[in-house]
Amino acid sequence: MKTFDYTTQGTCSRSIHIELNDDNTINNVSFYGGCNGNLKGIGKLIEGMPADKVVEKLEGVTCGFKNTSCPDQLAQALKEMMK
Repeated sequence: MKTFDYTTQGTCSRSIHIELNDDNTINNVSFYGGCNGNLKGIGKLIEGMPADKVVEKLEGVTCGFKNTSCPDQLAQALKEMMK
């Protein structure tokens, strides 16, 4: 299992803790800060999904007038983690 802590930029959440299984499927995702219930829900929805599929679905999602969002930051973190 691989773990990664990512400091978010431009969002209400401050950081994301990610655990990937050896086959790059999501084991666990925890956001610190941000919209607690929504972010817990995202974490539950993506459990067991391949990380590259999560990136495809979430990359580019915006929040209000911001150029990014917590889901987009998760996609950026996963991309960095899978390098």
